[in-house]
Amino acid sequence: MLRVDRLSAWYGEAQALREVSMRVDEGEIVTLVGRNGAGKTTLLRCLMGLHGSYGRTTGTVSLADEDITGLAPHRRARRGLGFVPDDRGVYATLSVEENLLLPPVTKGSQEPWSLKRVYETFPPLRERRRFPGTKLSGGEQQMLALARVLRTGARLLLCDEPTEGLSPLIVQQIGEILREVKAAGVTVLLIEQNVHFAATVADRHYLLAEGRIVESLDNDQVREREHELLEYLGI
Repeated sequence: MLRVDRLSAWYGEAQALREVSMRVDEGEIVTLVGRNGAGKTTLLRCLMGLHGSYGRTTGTVSLADEDITGLAPHRRARRGLGFVPDDRGVYATLSVEENLLLPPVTKGSQEPWSLKRVYETFPPLRERRRFPGTKLSGGEQQMLALARVLRTGARLLLCDEPTEGLSPLIVQQIGEILREVKAAGVTVLLIEQNVHFAATVADRHYLLAEGRIVESLDNDQVREREHELLEYLGI
């Protein structure tokens, strides 16, 4: 579904990514783990085509065997690439339902989620559908950000730390939603500092350090080395 080949990125003269190569197969959930400043968010921005205003990039990005390296962000979205940023990107002047109705349907192969399905999966959004988006709790805003991308029919989700700052109960709900998304055939690339949570939802894990992919781990390896990884991440 996603292939990245020798992707490098800079902020001015400072290099943030160094020849990153990775893949995410169709139907997988894959996590990127690494310390703050390792380049995780920069990588997602590069994949979405959003890094151009910060600095230059080299390397190639392919989605479903199509080279999308030269495409603008809106064209990547039209190809089925969905981005859930760490700030959730909720529109303050729109209601919850207006936020959900705003994005267009993409050319992705996935069936767009109907409002009915969204409200069945995210009951708090149904209850607050007339509320301004910024009047939601952090967990509800995260649900809204995920649901809005699923409404487009995106076939690959890029999620930047969806559980950050959320209560254990909401984290559990986010995990259930990601598993449901995977069961529906959607592919997910996830930035996640919560190693234990990552091992419960993901198939594989990449460890990013100083802008480089330094290891690829399966779930058994993550569980065996959880203490080591937590120490490394400073958690």
